[in-house]
Amino acid sequence: MNGRNRRDEHARTAAGAGLGAGFAGLLAFWAHQVAGSWGDGYWVFGCVAGAIVCGLALARRRDRKWAAVSGFAVAVTAVLASRFAGLPAEPGPAMALALSVLVGSAVRTLPVRQAAAVAAGGLAVASCSLLTAHQPASLPPVLVLNLGAWLAGVAYGLGCRRLAARRHALAEDVRRHERLQLARELHDVVAHHVTGIVLQAQAAQVLARKRPDRLGGSLSGIETAGSDALAATRRLVGLLREAAPPTPPRESLAALVGRFDGPAVRLRLPDDEPSWPPEVSSTVYRVVQESLTNVSRHAPHARHVDVTVAREGDTLTVEISNDAAPVPARRPRRGGYGLLGMRERLDALGGTLHAGPRPEPGGWSVRATLPLPLHALAERP
Repeated sequence: MNGRNRRDEHARTAAGAGLGAGFAGLLAFWAHQVAGSWGDGYWVFGCVAGAIVCGLALARRRDRKWAAVSGFAVAVTAVLASRFAGLPAEPGPAMALALSVLVGSAVRTLPVRQAAAVAAGGLAVASCSLLTAHQPASLPPVLVLNLGAWLAGVAYGLGCRRLAARRHALAEDVRRHERLQLARELHDVVAHHVTGIVLQAQAAQVLARKRPDRLGGSLSGIETAGSDALAATRRLVGLLREAAPPTPPRESLAALVGRFDGPAVRLRLPDDEPSWPPEVSSTVYRVVQESLTNVSRHAPHARHVDVTVAREGDTLTVEISNDAAPVPARRPRRGGYGLLGMRERLDALGGTLHAGPRPEPGGWSVRATLPLPLHALAERP
């Protein structure tokens, strides 16, 4: 998660630097054009006003609504000054681009009413540029420039907003589907523990008749099994509330790897797999299943895949890696909805999940860590 956040932060920083360079270039270009056609000194006001709005656009993430309102106020002031002081038409290209960025950012992220208000304000400011037109043409260039920039900003914001809404809806559908399927796993886990309690209770009845001196140990086992059942139920109910992943088929990891239709898989398992609690076994299975599915989709040219499950003290580590050569992507790779569910489940169980490229010798790796319950540690051979 931290690695992905750092990549996103680097991408935002690079985008901000590129936007700042674009603003600076437009300000310099427009100042040169005004100085050449109007004379020295006429470019100063427009350049300063444009720089202020560009700065607000670069700092918009702190408060998008007030950044847009402040930008509109500066733009209207520039329009009025241009109108009554006989200055070059405003807003100029740099200010128009900055206003477009402010409008697009607000439409993309703000609540519907606030986004609509910002969009309407941007249209009003763009229309005000007609007041500063110095040409008698029916459609002044300054009006075309500002209306075009406003329209581009609104279109970008609406497009991003619709894409985000679609992704959110898909994620919610996945969570709802997984939550319904988890109810079956809850039944299986409870049945597993209750069956053990029933068997120990039957054994206790026999001991009560034949070996009363050993009855205490049997009752202690029943108490431990009941505590384990309650703990497992709490964990699974917590996962159910957090939209946990679906129940895996009832097969071993070896069977899952054996039917994988893709690169050769090398499987390494610890010796104590049968002693894992059901919720741990199902989580390990789903992490491996999702990772192998991603290999078949995104790394079909990998020569081999390594699946390693290791136990170190009270932590179980699952790592799935492949040696596929990196493929240039048009957009940054993001985790799929399967990995989203796995990450939420591991978080709820106190574990972690990291997915990303391997530095050496290349390829992709998914690494999950999962703490084992105390009763599983006690059963360790």
